[in-house]
Amino acid sequence: MKSILKKLIPRFLLDWYYWATAFFAAAYYGFPGRKMVLIGVTGTNGKSTTVDLIARILEKDNQLVASASSIRFRVAGKESLNTLKMTMPGRMMTQRFLREAVDAGCKYAVVEVTSEGIAQHRHKFINFDTAVLTNVTPEHIESHGGFENYRKAKSELFKSVKTMVVNGDDPSADYFLKFNAERKLVYKLSHKDSQLTIHDSQFKTIEAENTILGKNGTSFDVLGTRIGLNLFGEFNVQNAMAAICAAKAQGVKLETIKEALAEVQGEPGRMEIVIKDPFTVFVDYAHTPDALENVYKTLEVYRQQTIDNRQQTTAYEGGQRSAVDGRLSAVSSRLICVLGSAGGGRDKWKRPEMGKIAAQHCDEIILTDEDPYNENPSQILSEIKFGISNFAFRISKPNEILDRREAIRHALNIAKQDDVVIVTGKGCEPWMMVKDGRIPWDDRTVVREEYRKLKTVDPS
Repeated sequence: MKSILKKLIPRFLLDWYYWATAFFAAAYYGFPGRKMVLIGVTGTNGKSTTVDLIARILEKDNQLVASASSIRFRVAGKESLNTLKMTMPGRMMTQRFLREAVDAGCKYAVVEVTSEGIAQHRHKFINFDTAVLTNVTPEHIESHGGFENYRKAKSELFKSVKTMVVNGDDPSADYFLKFNAERKLVYKLSHKDSQLTIHDSQFKTIEAENTILGKNGTSFDVLGTRIGLNLFGEFNVQNAMAAICAAKAQGVKLETIKEALAEVQGEPGRMEIVIKDPFTVFVDYAHTPDALENVYKTLEVYRQQTIDNRQQTTAYEGGQRSAVDGRLSAVSSRLICVLGSAGGGRDKWKRPEMGKIAAQHCDEIILTDEDPYNENPSQILSEIKFGISNFAFRISKPNEILDRREAIRHALNIAKQDDVVIVTGKGCEPWMMVKDGRIPWDDRTVVREEYRKLKTVDPS
């Protein structure tokens, strides 16, 4: 009903309604967005992780901090899960959250800001001090009416801030750096070609150098200091660099930043290891083509290091070293992917793209429900499968199992030692959106439950 009304009401009336509601909410709660240092994080991917890293660093600097992301809400150390199925809450809820932060004595609030939220004026009457850009890749194209409109919506956050932090490795870096700000910080990875074509004495570039991507995390040098992360993948180095720049802009010492980042053990549902042995099962939120490809590339590094470690270990029999012709046994590892795509008529363009990416990287693909909403689940799968069809030489035929639990069960059943299973699309989301409602769900819980069942099955 809501979506139908939005289509019927003229855009200028909707804009007026959104603006008026935002003003009323801010006024009702006493304009709390003017009483703290507000840091807004926007981008297509990596927002939630970056929000959390910034908040953890500021807390390590002995500041009272509030943060809001698609994962959780935190106010002065007290935490609650975001169960809204909405990254950026509505106007009343956003202002109420900020009011709670002010009342708790918070100096900082770090908020995940979405293009949809900006389009609906949820960011209005909040005086953002700093805007952080993680990256911009196609998403919400249909609802915004094109990529340029999507990017333009995000740019609203950068039009009146004192400090901006921009990913210099992103093709849209120039676009965002054109806006005025007292301080502009650009972060990038030293081994990547810069996407910047403009040269402005206003901005300072900070690079991550000597990056090492490991099976147990990542490490890199920044401003002469070695930073260690318990997070996987190059994309998390970029997220950490965004957080480092945002914290530096607030005067936090690099040693404090280093200590804070070393203490972060991972983010719920973001490249989270759920099962470690005899095979590894990851759960990740990746729901865009760019995010999916980054996850698969990261897991290729993880798999190779698993193989290398296994090959360096000689088999033992009865506690004695076994010299089977002096050779190490062959070790192999497959990437088994459980893949779906959101429904509700959103971003249909990306479905074949995600299928194509999976076919390029995965050894086994299991297509399943993600959040079909009112859309035909079988139709969604057929659109993903269309992108796989051109890679028949690599993937003979994807498995289609609409029931997500059964799909996860099948992935675990076919996994062997050293294989990697990756379940993407939902991360730690607590709901699955189905026709006319929602059902409780958590990919991580389902993986653990099905793995326990697998272990109790009589091998005979």
